Amino acid sequence: MLAIFRRYLNTWPARLFFLVLVASFGLWGVADVIRNLGAGDGSAATVAGRKIEMPELQDAYRRQLAQVTRMFGTQVQPTPQIRRSVAEQSLAQLVTQAALDAKVDELGLTAPDDAVRAAVFVIPNFHGAGGTFSRPAFEAFLRNAGLTEQRFLSLMRTDLDARQLMEAVRSGSEAPEIETRAVFAFQQEKRVADAVQVPFAAIPPPAAPTEAQLHRWYDNHPDDYRTPELRRIKAVILAPQTVARDIDVSEDEMRADYTQHQSLYQQPERRSVQIVEAPTEALAGTLAGRLSDGTDWDAVRKAAEAAGGSAVELTDATRIEFPSRALADSVFAAAANVVSVPSQDGASWGVVRVTKIAPGLSRSFDQAKDEARARVIASKAADVMDVRANRIEGLLTGGTTLDDLPADIGVAAVAGTLDAQGNTAAGERAPIPGPAELRPAFVQAAFQAKPGDAVHLVQAPNAADGSQSYYAVAVEAITPPATRPYEEVAASAEADWTHDALRHAADEAAAKVLAAVKGGQSLADAAVIAGLAVRRLPPVGRAAPVAGVPAQLIQPLFGMKQGEATMFEDADGFTVAVLAEIQTANADADPVGYGQMREALNRAVGDDTENVFAAAVRDRARPKVNRAAIESLVQAE
Repeated sequence: MLAIFRRYLNTWPARLFFLVLVASFGLWGVADVIRNLGAGDGSAATVAGRKIEMPELQDAYRRQLAQVTRMFGTQVQPTPQIRRSVAEQSLAQLVTQAALDAKVDELGLTAPDDAVRAAVFVIPNFHGAGGTFSRPAFEAFLRNAGLTEQRFLSLMRTDLDARQLMEAVRSGSEAPEIETRAVFAFQQEKRVADAVQVPFAAIPPPAAPTEAQLHRWYDNHPDDYRTPELRRIKAVILAPQTVARDIDVSEDEMRADYTQHQSLYQQPERRSVQIVEAPTEALAGTLAGRLSDGTDWDAVRKAAEAAGGSAVELTDATRIEFPSRALADSVFAAAANVVSVPSQDGASWGVVRVTKIAPGLSRSFDQAKDEARARVIASKAADVMDVRANRIEGLLTGGTTLDDLPADIGVAAVAGTLDAQGNTAAGERAPIPGPAELRPAFVQAAFQAKPGDAVHLVQAPNAADGSQSYYAVAVEAITPPATRPYEEVAASAEADWTHDALRHAADEAAAKVLAAVKGGQSLADAAVIAGLAVRRLPPVGRAAPVAGVPAQLIQPLFGMKQGEATMFEDADGFTVAVLAEIQTANADADPVGYGQMREALNRAVGDDTENVFAAAVRDRARPKVNRAAIESLVQAE
């Protein structure tokens, strides 16, 4: 069960948050716990009359320390300060959990056997080929996790009991309406800029450089013409892709997965449509004419509402999402981008225009078999990743070398020479197995380690599908960088010199436009003088990139006042941009987006409420902590 819980915590934001906790002990009020000394009977702590014994603390401490080591490997070695922080964090969590357990008992909360059984039966890791609970799968999990059935069920019951309490605590937690609207307005605000670009391609090429100029350029930019530092490494990688080689999948398992994911393979046709309803046929015809003439949709909508009708727009709607069968039939019989003739539906007359058609999807098991097999393999691989990672780290800590790791542990061995970009000495992409997210972390670790460093298993950032992967890397030798002779790089030096000359000219031209705007001239006038064209960029928000808006502009744009100008460089040239318009967000016009924002803030308020409640319960339990026990645990490492 611990492996299941850990899987949901192994994200990079969670890791960063975890390190902040280790450093500050802030989440559970650890400083207050540690100062409350008094347990002197050999136990680690006493909470509400309950003792936390040393073996329990040792087990929690070892798990968290192993997680820190895997996450950061050679980047962060467990110093005595880090070990002490992890020990105190582990004890703080146990103290808080014990206090909450005591509160659960005080309130008489207990999950019935049927609820525990139902909770176990719905865990996907325990499902067999038919998609239902499998006793062999359950027993295999217990063996891998080192748990007895009785202990696992006890953990499940404790979890369900605590969940009852916390769900009651957070029920009704809501963010104030004024806060929700303020956050929505901030996040959904959009800004529009006018821009003038001075492209490198439009600058006349400079005269050819002399040999003296090229030699001077070469001498002034030695780092641009050096061979990269190379490292000969040896490594092992543990990833779902490496573990999958040893996993067999039956056709029954694939069929069960296909059935479970029917929504991926059987999807109804969807249509985006604009619908106008009017009280009379004549008015519906008039509105249809305006739609056909290309009148803006908002203008048509306002005209319909002013005349006593209505206008709505649906996006990617299925048949069952329309209020009447007649309307659905009309929409799904219409051609795309053609305004229909008015038709009567009850007391009103309607006109529709289909703006997008998303065809339905129907894929058979044979067509989807490979995808189902991949999902089953990924699920099975995830079940064993934690267990194998712990085993590998234990072997490495015990002195086992990378060469001597067991062949049946599911790792891929890697050896060779690479540079800081992950390329071989020949400039080719080094073959590194595993998900794409592992590669940059692996290369970075190889260039932070030194020959002779202790080797640890490090957890890579989670893949896009949430799966985990690990690596352990040892550096065998380092070849330092060296400057290449001028004769080898003369052509590159000339190209770089030419590009720099073009860049300098473009910079000067853009700077003149910027200075003119800041001096009071309009961007349009400054552009005309410079022989350039102004273009209006699409509206852009703070977080989501928009096609046509350079990424370098987004952050400055939201720090500017309307009419202010800025200048930036991208791969194509220099751009001068002026903030032309600020579009405020309207929560009433976007009920779906506003609802999602409200739900997210409500969850955050619920989380805060849980944390405050847990801290209060812990403080009232007046925990007594044996500081000497913590020190003995840290010193034993």
